[in-house]
Amino acid sequence: MNIGLIFAGGVGSRMRSKGKPKQFLEVHSKPIIVHTLEVFENNPEIDVTVVVCVSDWIDYMEKLVEKFSLKKVKAIVPGGETGQLSIFNGLEAAEKIASGQDDIVLIHDGVRPLIDVPLLSSNIKTVKEKGTAITSVAAKETVVLINDQEEIQEVVDRTRSYIAKAPQSFYLKDILEVQRDAISKGITNAIDSSTLMGMYNRKLTIVEGPYENIKITTPDDFYTFKALYDAKENAQIYGL
Repeated sequence: MNIGLIFAGGVGSRMRSKGKPKQFLEVHSKPIIVHTLEVFENNPEIDVTVVVCVSDWIDYMEKLVEKFSLKKVKAIVPGGETGQLSIFNGLEAAEKIASGQDDIVLIHDGVRPLIDVPLLSSNIKTVKEKGTAITSVAAKETVVLINDQEEIQEVVDRTRSYIAKAPQSFYLKDILEVQRDAISKGITNAIDSSTLMGMYNRKLTIVEGPYENIKITTPDDFYTFKALYDAKENAQIYGL
């Protein structure tokens, strides 16, 4: 079974959206998270999806699932105190739905709608072949590492530099094993699942994704998404 875990537990303080979490802001009368979930709905390899949602907005999310006929959504669970713990809540919900030892989970941000059906299939294929799949893009600019004094400590070779994005995909049993061990040791705020798996020296394999796979965090991101979405719609209409 292939399970999409859609993380939408944030409140979007940087978006300044007057109380509405960023994942529920609308583009063409459709919330951002619905745009994201529809990609999972449209991939025949995805069996079910689990949504991790801000607890106060679960009822609203349930109404969206019904309104937009998101038939693969089988669980909506509240987020935790950190992003890592929110994802863990979703993983536990996925475990209850899972069918066996070879189930794959694709962990994705609800506010990354600019993905496509083939990217999800590439993640699934790579997990089956390599054990993990981290959607990434080649760095366009030089990456530098700094020290505590904000001095450049290392200039990273750009030809070997990639930016990790999402989905980040694993065998469900593997990411749950790492999550449970980390939480038992007080590690509850890993920046993302690839970072957590890297802390445990798990082999990580990249899947190259589109550069437009942005995370909508700020107003600039929102308008970028709207422009890119409009451009894709126009390309379909006018055959560009």
